[in-house]
Amino acid sequence: MSGQEEPLRFGQVVIGPPGSGKSTYCRGMQEFLSRLGRKVVVVNMDPANEGLTYSCAVDISELVTLGDVMEGLKLGPNGGLLYCMEYMEANLDWLQKKLQQHRDCYFLFDCPGQVELYTHQSSVKNIFSQLGKWNFRLSAVHLVDSHYCADPAKFISVLCTSLSTMLHVELPHVNILSKMDLIEQYGKLAFNLDFYTEVMDLTYLLDHLAADPFFKKFHLLNTKLAEVIQDYSLVSFVPLNVQDKESMLQVLRTVDKANGYCFGDMEERNLQAMMSAAVGADFQFDLTLGVQERYVEASGKTVVEEMMEL
Repeated sequence: MSGQEEPLRFGQVVIGPPGSGKSTYCRGMQEFLSRLGRKVVVVNMDPANEGLTYSCAVDISELVTLGDVMEGLKLGPNGGLLYCMEYMEANLDWLQKKLQQHRDCYFLFDCPGQVELYTHQSSVKNIFSQLGKWNFRLSAVHLVDSHYCADPAKFISVLCTSLSTMLHVELPHVNILSKMDLIEQYGKLAFNLDFYTEVMDLTYLLDHLAADPFFKKFHLLNTKLAEVIQDYSLVSFVPLNVQDKESMLQVLRTVDKANGYCFGDMEERNLQAMMSAAVGADFQFDLTLGVQERYVEASGKTVVEEMMEL
């Protein structure tokens, strides 16, 4: 490793289960930040990520690919991915040289989706730790598909996974409910959206689970899991619709607050110009009605009142 002092650099490590929208988020955030005048670099950390939809400055596939590992070592996809991340951990000098080519930039690290990497396997955690030693100030952006909110059992599982990830990764952490524009495709939410984003009294979810014959016999287990989540009182979510500029801005401000990044004067002026411009004029995605508005602002009832009616 080089003994040269590294410049201070900010960024996000984008994590979450497969299919949660990590690459789409990186693409959308890359364009959003570019419109603000923030020089942004995307780093693909997923050796199984093929057909990248964004402009990638550093790509782990130049070092190792999942296909080569599976073929050469006769491993399955899970074992192969674990090996790939251990291989990257053993070759951090390669990563450092690649990152040194992009100074004075904001970094988006698009990470693999295997949950075990962020709950108990140490390679990715060690890579993040080394990035910190190279003077990176990072926030972990953990994406979770919002449709899990429609299923109480899955939502409690998501809460447990998010809490475990927060404790293991040891970075400033922002949990995101992604694909908010699609949230109702799997059924209407039992409660207002802020019940899920703020992770309010989970006993109401337990009552819903108790009504299901399958989950009724696991009532004590679910109760204990809910108590663990609430005792730590760490998990909350920011809703995200990547097609909505206001939603993207809310996520960006939350992430910037988490890792200490502050807007510059030029960036603020660009932001004001972009937000006041006609829809679609300077952001390629079309603006859609935010689900948060439908669930929170359009309802005159509080969350407690909604729950009391159930």
